[in-house]
Amino acid sequence: MGLEFDDAFIQAEEHRPKPYISEAGGIPVIDLSPIIAGEGEAFSDLVAEVGSACKNWGFFQVINHGIDGKVLERIHAAAREFFALPLEEKRRVRRGEDNPLGYYDAENTKNVRDWKEVFDFVTNESAELPATEEPGEKRTDVFWNQWPEYPPEFRDVCKEYSKEVEKLAYKLVELISLSLGLPAKRLSSFFKDDMNFIRLNHYPPCPEPQLALGVGRHKDGGALTVLFQDDVGGLDVRRKNDGEWVRVKPIHNSFIINVGDIFQVWSNDTYESVEHRVSVNSERERFSIPFFFNPAHYTNVKPLEELTSEENPARYEEYNWGQFFKARKNSNFKKLGKENVQIYHFKKALLAN
Repeated sequence: MGLEFDDAFIQAEEHRPKPYISEAGGIPVIDLSPIIAGEGEAFSDLVAEVGSACKNWGFFQVINHGIDGKVLERIHAAAREFFALPLEEKRRVRRGEDNPLGYYDAENTKNVRDWKEVFDFVTNESAELPATEEPGEKRTDVFWNQWPEYPPEFRDVCKEYSKEVEKLAYKLVELISLSLGLPAKRLSSFFKDDMNFIRLNHYPPCPEPQLALGVGRHKDGGALTVLFQDDVGGLDVRRKNDGEWVRVKPIHNSFIINVGDIFQVWSNDTYESVEHRVSVNSERERFSIPFFFNPAHYTNVKPLEELTSEENPARYEEYNWGQFFKARKNSNFKKLGKENVQIYHFKKALLAN
């Protein structure tokens, strides 16, 4: 791949991965097959399971999700083939500050460089974003997918995968809505002009896996993430009850789901977006494919009225999702010398009763 290890990849000592990380007591595994019936005791149990996983972990793994294993094989093969291309070929579709879609191999998380290369595309072929991150910005920029010439079937395979995973994401949002005591479709309208995007991640073998991370610790800024990973493993989740890092065990053809910052705000902290990271190893490359389910850029995010009351007042100020996303994206390209925008910057100072 052409990544040369240097100081830019070295994590601060307290954030370096330990040589051994537990897979025991991992995130809940949830069987989605009761979705087909859509009602009855098994479906109610499923909603309760999803609610419990969102509350206690912020993460869960789903099986029997309805996406054909062949679709997963095809996207995995396409990613493997694309990242095996010579660097100059991949850089023909390189992304930059003028277009955040395409290939990239120098991303920063928390101002430290990640040991990975990525390819980003939006599910609707183009995406609209505010022109700047300034409050009240009315101008927008439109970005288009940059598809490589090789492999020739790459675009079709990516489109097929995105259609399937989007359907699954809508079902999951309905389950999470129900688990919050809301109608199933309560949140669907937020995703009408969505900003959904998919990232193909490649983590090559790393000569210094004890010093670097594939992705540094972070929380996802969007609504929901649906992740497909290969059998290598490396996703670590910070367990809420004790703050320890736990490795998510790969289950063949499963998806890993996590609620992002938007759900934390919508639910008024009932559910929490949880910190996670990616560890690398010196022997095996790893591939993963997250789908980021995001509302329209003009969406203003705030706690849902149904989930706030006099006893449980709104804990967040309203903020614009497009501008939040824009500010986050800018920090991926350059070290800002400051922390990038986080939802706790919108936290209200609640008066103690």
